[in-house]
Amino acid sequence: MSLLARPGPAPQAPATATAPATPTRHVPSAWLALLAAPVAASANSPVLILPDMAGSLGIRTATATWLVTVFAWAMAVGTPLMAGLLRRRGLGNTLRLSAALIVAGTAVVAVAPWLPLAMAGRAAQAVGGAGLVTAAMSLAGSVRRMGVITAGFGTLGAVGPLLGSAIAGTASWRVSLAVGVVALLALPAVMRRADLSAPKQTTPFDGRGAALLVLTATALVLVPRYPLPAVAASLLTAALLALHIRSNPTGFVPATLLRTRAFALSALLACTFATSYFTLLFTIPQLLRERTDWSTSTIGTGQLVALLAGSVLSMVLAAASARLGRPRVLTILLTVGALAPLTAVLTPWAPLLLLVATLAVFTTSAGQATLAVYATQAAPTTQRPTAIGLFNLCYQLGGAFGPAIAALITLGG
Repeated sequence: MSLLARPGPAPQAPATATAPATPTRHVPSAWLALLAAPVAASANSPVLILPDMAGSLGIRTATATWLVTVFAWAMAVGTPLMAGLLRRRGLGNTLRLSAALIVAGTAVVAVAPWLPLAMAGRAAQAVGGAGLVTAAMSLAGSVRRMGVITAGFGTLGAVGPLLGSAIAGTASWRVSLAVGVVALLALPAVMRRADLSAPKQTTPFDGRGAALLVLTATALVLVPRYPLPAVAASLLTAALLALHIRSNPTGFVPATLLRTRAFALSALLACTFATSYFTLLFTIPQLLRERTDWSTSTIGTGQLVALLAGSVLSMVLAAASARLGRPRVLTILLTVGALAPLTAVLTPWAPLLLLVATLAVFTTSAGQATLAVYATQAAPTTQRPTAIGLFNLCYQLGGAFGPAIAALITLGG
């Protein structure tokens, strides 16, 4: 089934009329994966080089983690905003702005002598990357093609820390933060094949709804760092957003979309799977250090292999999803999704924790592929870019909650 409505064959035009436009060509899934996946490597590339970054900027390592936090925040708030741009201004304008933000952000990071300026550059990179991910997913059209995108996302996310460390070792930490630029190699192919025309819009932009959504997402992302004030702010802004949606049901966050059961459940599951995955991603290395005598490099290599295996398996499930049917796919996702944390808690054999990593990334990558299609197919055609943006926002929030839960687990242990 198609995610977005595709134009049918153009009717025969009279000899005196203007020739019909050429139908949009199918964008190969490999180009879509290249367009979306590098942002995952860019997000994770600072993980192992935070001390180098801190030393270069003259700050503490703990302070340098703001470069990771601001990227996650900008991805979270940028996703629905870029989806709104896609809905109102079309694919062409979204791709051009995304590319400009990535280039500008990378240039700023390359020369920034202070942390605030480097954070601004990272935020621009993240918003641009969010736009490319939204564009790629809007062009996927099927679970199989969406699976290629999310598997690439999972794979580059898995190799991101080692890739960032290797680039920093041979060049500079600033170069390692520029890996997202690789996505721009896909732009010419995508723009040649995709429909870049801007849709006709008759409704005014809902600036208040967009602002309230951004404030709510910002408060939620800050919960791990400032729990009490961030939770209070989240509740307040969420209540204001709910009141605004009630008074403006066709605004930036459409009320009909939130009432659609398939969308709401898909988004909730995506957030749950992402939270579980990122919790285990940060918890498993610590558990392996406590329960084995493995070196740090052995643990890192083992987890990398496990994550790559899970990403490949997620693509297999996405390819087979049409034959399996939605009930079986959901059963597999729910079963494996529950099995991963249960195995981590109950296993008496430490190396089995690597299998947990495989199960976790399989669930979140396959879940993102299948649930994204389920969520968007349930939405009206005009609201599908918005559905993609809100769905990915829920996934990004899971990426913010997971590390905070992992910190509580490891500190509590």
